[in-house]
Amino acid sequence: MIINLALLKASRDSWLDDSRPRVGPYWMQWVWTVVLCAILAVGFTILGFFAFAGDAVGAWRNLSGWAEWYGRNFVVSLVIGALIQASFDLVGLAIGGRHRVCRWPRWKRSLYYTLLPLACTAVGWPIGISLVGGTLRGFLLDARGQNVIAGTVLFALLLSFVFQQFFALKARQLEAEKRATEAQLRLLQGQIEPHFLFNTLAGVISLIDPEPAKAKQMLQDFTEYLRSSLTVMRTGDGPLAQELDLAEHYLRLLGSRMEDRLRWRIDADEAARHVPVPPLLLQPLVENAIHHGLEPQLEGGTVTVSARVAGGELVLQVQDDGRGLDAPPRPGARKGPGVALANIRGRLQSRYGSLASLELLAASPGTRAVIRLPVDTQPTAGETA
Repeated sequence: MIINLALLKASRDSWLDDSRPRVGPYWMQWVWTVVLCAILAVGFTILGFFAFAGDAVGAWRNLSGWAEWYGRNFVVSLVIGALIQASFDLVGLAIGGRHRVCRWPRWKRSLYYTLLPLACTAVGWPIGISLVGGTLRGFLLDARGQNVIAGTVLFALLLSFVFQQFFALKARQLEAEKRATEAQLRLLQGQIEPHFLFNTLAGVISLIDPEPAKAKQMLQDFTEYLRSSLTVMRTGDGPLAQELDLAEHYLRLLGSRMEDRLRWRIDADEAARHVPVPPLLLQPLVENAIHHGLEPQLEGGTVTVSARVAGGELVLQVQDDGRGLDAPPRPGARKGPGVALANIRGRLQSRYGSLASLELLAASPGTRAVIRLPVDTQPTAGETA
């Protein structure tokens, strides 16, 4: 995996926001925890310096004194931060994924993000103090130490309040994005279904008398397609295997109509099949490949759907050997694939930022659509079961 600014930004955002899928290697989440501890140690150092050394002559100019105090506070902050990070990870595994916290009521989330860090602070503080050569008893008996503890507690409560406001804002933003995504999906499904449903039903009706067995098979394929489509739409994000099943049922149904003019192949490795993806990523691409690439050709052609996990990315490809990108539009043909592609790109951008992409490339012959999106390298307990 190549470490770049886009990956670092997406990893940081997924570390801050538990509603996002974790981006980047797991160790990167701990890097952000260390960075936060290093920043917090600055505030604790200034607070402690005021309490213990601020009245000493020349103390402010003593760089070695500042470095010593910062080192101690960094160790204490790191112990507390490590406990909080580990606790959040363990709780996330226990409940089947940290994203499930987003579904909790607001009061429950507030308690979770307040009490767990405070409990870790209560445990980590004496451990950190002992590691730097101090004792909690000495702190409690010293008046200045008591002031530091009081200031630290207030500082921790302030941080908890800030994080609460941050997560509340993210929750509202997530809800707005969810509504927008649902509207986009309804629009996309509305674009896909009408002509497809009408053509399928017309095909079944035309076959009932001359070829009843074929009409029955086509109706069975249509039923399987509808069942898969409803599953994808109702569950939201799901394993890629659901998308592949939907694509296969769609291709079977189109194969009943186009017969030997349509050939297809689905090739996906096992790791790719388990990657959670947003719904309706492949369906519009497969439809475009057939409608704009293969149907206009007398001889038809082949559609190949492939999925691989490589370099921390899921790479999805839908390729046809049809007319290609440079082919002139057919007279009377319905609108091209631009709207569906723009819809997919918008949903990928909203979900993954610059780490996901959709490209439409010339395949010589035909066209290749390629989707790349990051893979969550830390699957939830439910996904690994």
